[in-house]
Amino acid sequence: MRLSYSALAAASALCAAIGVFWLSLSFFQSEEEAKARGRLSLYRSTVLAELERFSHLTYVLARDTYVIETGLGAPTDVLDKRFAAFAAQSGLDAIYLMQADGVTISASNADKPETFVGQDYSFRPYYRAAITGTQGRFYGIGATTGLPGYFIADAVQSPDGGISGVIAIKLDLTDLEEAWRAAGEQVFLANRDGVVLLSSNPDWRYRTLGNLSDAQRTRIAENRQFPGQPLDPLNWQPRGDTRAMIDGATRIHLSASLPQHDWKLHYFADDSAAVTRSWLLTGMVMILAGAGFMVSQVRRTQRIGAALRRSEAEEAQLRLANDRLAVEIEDRRTAERRLKRTQDELERASRLAALGQLAASVTHELGQPIAAMRNHLAAAEIADQPAQKVIPRIAGIVDRMEGITRQLKFFARTDHEVFREVDLRDVVNAALSLLTPNIEASGVTLDLRQPPDPILVRGNQLRLEQVMTNILRNAVDALEDSDERRLHVRMGLADKAGWVEVHDTGHGLGKASLSDLQEPFVTTRESGRGMGLGLAISANIVKEHHGRISARNAEGRGAVFRVEIPVADGEEDTDPS
Repeated sequence: MRLSYSALAAASALCAAIGVFWLSLSFFQSEEEAKARGRLSLYRSTVLAELERFSHLTYVLARDTYVIETGLGAPTDVLDKRFAAFAAQSGLDAIYLMQADGVTISASNADKPETFVGQDYSFRPYYRAAITGTQGRFYGIGATTGLPGYFIADAVQSPDGGISGVIAIKLDLTDLEEAWRAAGEQVFLANRDGVVLLSSNPDWRYRTLGNLSDAQRTRIAENRQFPGQPLDPLNWQPRGDTRAMIDGATRIHLSASLPQHDWKLHYFADDSAAVTRSWLLTGMVMILAGAGFMVSQVRRTQRIGAALRRSEAEEAQLRLANDRLAVEIEDRRTAERRLKRTQDELERASRLAALGQLAASVTHELGQPIAAMRNHLAAAEIADQPAQKVIPRIAGIVDRMEGITRQLKFFARTDHEVFREVDLRDVVNAALSLLTPNIEASGVTLDLRQPPDPILVRGNQLRLEQVMTNILRNAVDALEDSDERRLHVRMGLADKAGWVEVHDTGHGLGKASLSDLQEPFVTTRESGRGMGLGLAISANIVKEHHGRISARNAEGRGAVFRVEIPVADGEEDTDPS
């Protein structure tokens, strides 16, 4: 048994060591990869900056008057000197002007043995691209100097709009190689054919990443891009996304594209340090684990002795705890029965309170239609109107009373109400129609202004009419004791919401806030003139419509109530809950 336990412990330790090693190796390798990505990004930015540093120069030179005049036949000595000065100041290898047939007529190196003057470069891709009107770019070994460089070319236009020649510059990019080599990096830049153009290792230059096809070799030969180079394959083999073997050594391999040039920059980094750090960390973990195991064994022996001594005392305490638990269980059951009775009593009290609020709300809501019906009957009796004229009005008010009793859900959920597109103008006009007798009887001057276009909001028309009826009725009541009885109603659209403002010239809100007035049974009117439910009901309805209601004292006198309802979003027959 002891032997098997020791073997199991040894196997566990070995598995743990292997796991620590691989986890740490993965972590340290990911760190090395992150560093490599940072270096690759830096070198990619450097290459792009170098390639684009003079990309605009040919465009500018192509529009230089000296270049245009020389291309049309002017003497070349002045332009040769200008080109030489430009090249010296900017650090370019060469600047030269070719005729439309590709023969160079002026160059910055016109006075040197390896001058470009008189050379025909019509076979170069950069010339062929520029002569068609697009900027030409090309990397290759110079046909005259035998030195590699990056060529940029643009067409020179004559005054009549035609192309009289091509202006080109040559950049020396070997400084990039020197920088990579000085930093001890392994980097190379390959073109779309997989030919290495620049490299920190001179042996890699002009090697290929794979075997070239006959068509590729023919095109390279026609362009004289790499004359005298065998273009042999590079000794490398990619292994997965982030590894490659090059010159017999496995390295981290990352690459980044240069899309505009269809080139790719390859970066290699040595991750042997990650392996060393992983072995060191594994050794430290195993040493610490061994020490911890020994300490744990000593403490385990001590704990076992202490546990044996505590077991008897704990057994006695457990018996006492069981006795106390039995008493607590019985006390808890008694408390739960009392809580259940209390909850039942609270539910009954809540239902009675809700019933009282609903009764008061229905009384308030039906008061306005009843008053309107009484006014219509009195007006018909005074004017001796026939029943055929009065009955439709009474029937409409009765329908409204029926709708109120069916729709009114003060301080309750509106599970069965349907929200549709509603025109706020219709809502306000319906409320004013209901209150017309009150407005006329009170001698109130109504100033109604509404836009010609519909104000479409999402809501329940009857509930919104309740809101406007309550607010307008409160405004009319506030004007009873006022010398100036004017009621201003405005409406419109703003911030994706339809709005209505009701401004009266009454006594105002005083010191009461909108929150105070929204409380049930709170009113600014004298006793017997209202129960203070109107604004509480209106606030609840506006809240159901995801809107906002606000109130303030107007400048001078009176109060201003504003209701905002979100505009319709195209959805109809939806449940607002």
